[in-house]
Amino acid sequence: MTPMPMPVPVHFIVNIDVGDLAVAETFYRDGLGLEAGRRFDGALELLGGPTALYLLEKPEGGRAVPENAARRDYTRHWTPVHLDFVTEDLDEAVARAVAAGAVIEQAPRNEVWGRIALLADPFGNGFCLIRFTGRGYDEIAKPVVS
Repeated sequence: MTPMPMPVPVHFIVNIDVGDLAVAETFYRDGLGLEAGRRFDGALELLGGPTALYLLEKPEGGRAVPENAARRDYTRHWTPVHLDFVTEDLDEAVARAVAAGAVIEQAPRNEVWGRIALLADPFGNGFCLIRFTGRGYDEIAKPVVS
């Protein structure tokens, strides 16, 4: 008998490694408007979006995985995952994030579906600020073919 595939989860959380939990809390609160939730030993839950974010204090230079020699490096890096924060006022959101310590990597630009700015938090984690206009991503979506 073939095992049944696991269902795709409909709820998820996001973990973000940071070198200094206090600095990260201030940034994500002041820069992106999130609020502290539960506190754990070396971690903080952030609320205010559609899913909880968890800041995990992991010192730079520490081992990324105990059985591996790879070390954490918080200089700017690219990963296949980043967060997009949707906002009604992109310019205000960018100014707020920068005032809290974000670095602009690409200034706001117009797209068919809206406006986007690419930034990094104080630990080098990339994120985007987006303002949808018109029909948003439906402006560029392809028809579903079954």
